[in-house]
Amino acid sequence: MAFEKSGLYVSISLAALGSAPMVQAQIKGDVGVASDVTIEGSILEPEKLAVTDNEKLSDLLKVPQGFNVQVYARDLINPRMLAVAADGTLYATRRSVGDVIMIKDTNGDGRADVVKTVASRPNMHGIAIAGETVYLATIHDVYSATINPDGTFGTLTRIINDLPDAGQHANRTINVGPDGMLYISVGSTCNECQEDNPENATILRASKDGKTRSIFASGLRNTIGFAWEPSKGALYGVDHGIDWLGDQVQIEELNHIEQGKKYGWPYVYGMSGINPHINPPEGVTLEQWARHSAEPLLGYTPHSAPMQMAFYSGKAFPVDYRGDAFIAMRGSWNRRPPSGYEVVRVNFENGKPVAFEKFLEGFLLKQDNGKYGYLGRLTGIAMGSDGSLFVADDSNGVIYKVTYAGAFKDSAATTAIPNVIADTPFSKIAIELADAKSSDPITVEGSFPEDGPIPVQFSADGDDASPSLEWKGAPTGTKSFVLIADDPDAAKPKPFTHWVAFDLPSTTTKLREGIPGSPVLQDPKNMKQGANSRGSLGYTGPRQPAGDPPHHYHFQIFALDTDTLGVEPGAKRDEVLKAMEGHVLAKGQLVGTFERKLAAK
Repeated sequence: MAFEKSGLYVSISLAALGSAPMVQAQIKGDVGVASDVTIEGSILEPEKLAVTDNEKLSDLLKVPQGFNVQVYARDLINPRMLAVAADGTLYATRRSVGDVIMIKDTNGDGRADVVKTVASRPNMHGIAIAGETVYLATIHDVYSATINPDGTFGTLTRIINDLPDAGQHANRTINVGPDGMLYISVGSTCNECQEDNPENATILRASKDGKTRSIFASGLRNTIGFAWEPSKGALYGVDHGIDWLGDQVQIEELNHIEQGKKYGWPYVYGMSGINPHINPPEGVTLEQWARHSAEPLLGYTPHSAPMQMAFYSGKAFPVDYRGDAFIAMRGSWNRRPPSGYEVVRVNFENGKPVAFEKFLEGFLLKQDNGKYGYLGRLTGIAMGSDGSLFVADDSNGVIYKVTYAGAFKDSAATTAIPNVIADTPFSKIAIELADAKSSDPITVEGSFPEDGPIPVQFSADGDDASPSLEWKGAPTGTKSFVLIADDPDAAKPKPFTHWVAFDLPSTTTKLREGIPGSPVLQDPKNMKQGANSRGSLGYTGPRQPAGDPPHHYHFQIFALDTDTLGVEPGAKRDEVLKAMEGHVLAKGQLVGTFERKLAAK
């Protein structure tokens, strides 16, 4: 084993000045507005150590009793995410090279003897296999291809070409859910900021042809690793914590990721901790943001940098490991002492996570001179068809194989993964559900004529700008308005909701084009916006599947006898409709049509 370089560390102190709340994880007591918060952090970057002697790995790398670890393939440059086909062929993406390699052990000696490039695109990173189809993700694009009998890939077909721009977290990952849909992790562009694109810091859910997609969950800074628990089919993911909150602050979060939920970033971290670096959007308090954000189920050592995650469903490990999750931790660069550089196991009991445990460690070494070095920065993890575990190191270009040689009794039953993604029930459009006290309709006009085509700039393929709307005829006693835009021609959800806005003051009877997607607006003052079916706040434009006939979009206005509905920003359509019951004085709508002209790519 050759040690190439020694480590470097620098201690720094960060002061957050201005109107920011205290760091809840460091300062106990009431959370208030702080004008002087001191946060101490570290820059400590261990240096890479060369893996030269395979036979010495057993003396350095540690696994539980009965397990063995060996080099499966080396000199791979930059293996990142891993996937295994049904025939046992291992694939690895290489971000820096921009390709996917096929890795095979053809002579059965436990080590790869075939490494072949099977696909090439710049910034290739995410990979998922479903049957004989592979899905690949770059920064902006998702591709599909057929897996040939020899393991090579057929022609790449681009099915998505407009994932959000990158930034600090450009590494997209992709999985196929038990519902047959694609799930794509899109990280934030920054450490902490208000994103311009609502699809950043999310997990997206898309059809396999890429024609439709929505935001499945948001407030996720960078959830590279996510997967479905085998017995109950629930989705779990590990999110990267915010940097520069301190060496011991901001756990790496294990989240139960559910449709429509928010997970705190950038304003809330960990167990409802308040981020002192950034203020929330105008009109929303940090307490409100925390209240509407789901807390993690478990936390791991800060700055460990969780990467790919895989549940164990094989039979080669002891029964106690069945249904547990394994996570590759790439390792810190800004913590003293360093953290990560290991594989951890999440122990699940009855389908629920109960604890983190170290599984494969020893990659981080403290040398005789007191400086730190590492043998690997772990990124990809996947279960082999023989029940072994593959682990990728993108720094030394190595893939390791973990096997079990001990004796155990196989008594675990195999449980199929159920489809736990509940489809939204079919429903009527809002105007048909809300009973009005007056039969006189409100007249609504806008950027397009009644039953006329909606201009492309108001579509998701155009500027995604909301159209102008103007209404009149509200009865005496009107105190506020609600706006809901529905598409009843969508397949699922039905109707697809494009806009929810409420608590518009009675003096507001006109909306300009391009209303921003903020939770609370100052113009019109105090107008609140809810969640659309895409999963973002405010307006989202038409984008029905290519080839569909024109869809009808109902922009519905409701006059209410109350100043406020009592629901908070981000509320869903059904919450708003329920709060409206008994308060609707009159209603009206403007219906437009839109037909997507762009060909599928």
